[in-house]
Amino acid sequence: MAEPKSKIESVREWVVDHKLRTVGCLWLSGIAGSIAYNWSQPGMKTSVKIIHARLHAQALTLAALAGAAAIEYYDHRNRTKPDPYAKFLPVDGYSRKE
Repeated sequence: MAEPKSKIESVREWVVDHKLRTVGCLWLSGIAGSIAYNWSQPGMKTSVKIIHARLHAQALTLAALAGAAAIEYYDHRNRTKPDPYAKFLPVDGYSRKE
């Protein structure tokens, strides 16, 4: 009988299956958190607060994309399941029209 997955393992599996959704959620939470933080800072113009929030969210998005790339690389090297793209590849290993 298979052992139940740990919480971390199930979260990692979800992130691997939904990379872009994860990056989008991180971007949204980053911009919301940055706006909330910047709004608590007195003495800044509204336009500066919005620009800072965008910059923080952009940096968080780049970090999330780098993390997704690292997860993809790790998953590709330690693949335990069959290749998900195998059905799109030709049977003989290459396709060349002669």
